[in-house]
Amino acid sequence: MNSRLLALCCVLFFGIPLCARDKTDVIVMTNGDRLTCAIKALNEGTLYVSLDYVVGTISVQWSKVDHIESRQLFIVKTEDGFVYTGTLNSTRTAGRPLEIQVLESRNKQVDISREQVVQMGQTSTSFWRRFNGAVNSGINYSKGNDAIQYNFSSQLEYLRDRWSLEANYNSTLASSTGTDPSARNQLVLDGIHLLPWNNWFYFGLASFLQSSEQNIRLQTTGGGGIGRYLANTNHASIAVMGGFAGQNTNYKQSTMPVNTQNLAAAMLASEVKLFRFNKTNLTVTSVLLPALSQPGRIEFTTNATYYIKIFSNLNWNISFYGNWDNQPPPSLQGSDYGTSSGLSWTFGIR
Repeated sequence: MNSRLLALCCVLFFGIPLCARDKTDVIVMTNGDRLTCAIKALNEGTLYVSLDYVVGTISVQWSKVDHIESRQLFIVKTEDGFVYTGTLNSTRTAGRPLEIQVLESRNKQVDISREQVVQMGQTSTSFWRRFNGAVNSGINYSKGNDAIQYNFSSQLEYLRDRWSLEANYNSTLASSTGTDPSARNQLVLDGIHLLPWNNWFYFGLASFLQSSEQNIRLQTTGGGGIGRYLANTNHASIAVMGGFAGQNTNYKQSTMPVNTQNLAAAMLASEVKLFRFNKTNLTVTSVLLPALSQPGRIEFTTNATYYIKIFSNLNWNISFYGNWDNQPPPSLQGSDYGTSSGLSWTFGIR
């Protein structure tokens, strides 16, 4: 199990190198500044671009952009949940707000108000240019009881016009004098596909958890259902989901008479993202599993991360994780939670 998690960790850590493209895009700011650049993405009210004479990626406030041009293919998502794919241009008519023009084909053009555009990501006929991700790492040490904690996490996202896939890996290892080392590893795979109705989507997820605190050798959860974005703006993204899930938990030997438990459950989930231009970002995900095959049993899992931008792609973050079971097997812990902090580095189209 540990070797497989390590392999997955390495894959997510190194990510997929993206091929650079020519910096021929143009953006003009409301104060008249003109930049020739490569537009990489729009996310959380921030337009990410790279310049020939600047190392790395710079962040531009989307609300301050007055004109934009690019021949690169982009996936453009709006506040109402519509998705378009095409090259970019813009136009301004007296008395009207700036409109972003998405040229989907030679004979099809869509005009969208800038305030309605909440996300843009590069797409391409090239498979490798559709990835986006981040790597987080940290270490805490206390001399008093010789306690040390390592934490590592990574995210990898693959974008298409109406669907996306995401992988999230989290690992924590802690030890101190007089106690046994504890470890927690979790891999979550999920995907969504937008439905024809505004801001509705269907989703699927798979989670793999190992927790020494709860004596869980491997807990596998899979499920799916329907979801909706309650808010999807340049300041916040809030989604709620509902469906069903199945779970198989393998406990360490000699901790209980039967080492494996199976559970069927309803599933309620949420994802909340709050952001402020080029400064902070808060992400909270939660999953509630009321058991159907064992009425009265409830499991709850949550992960929260708060980011503060340092410069370029480097951030400082503080995270909280937790999972609770109100009816664990006899003599076993019903909860495992903790906090960590460290540095985060984004890569790919950000």
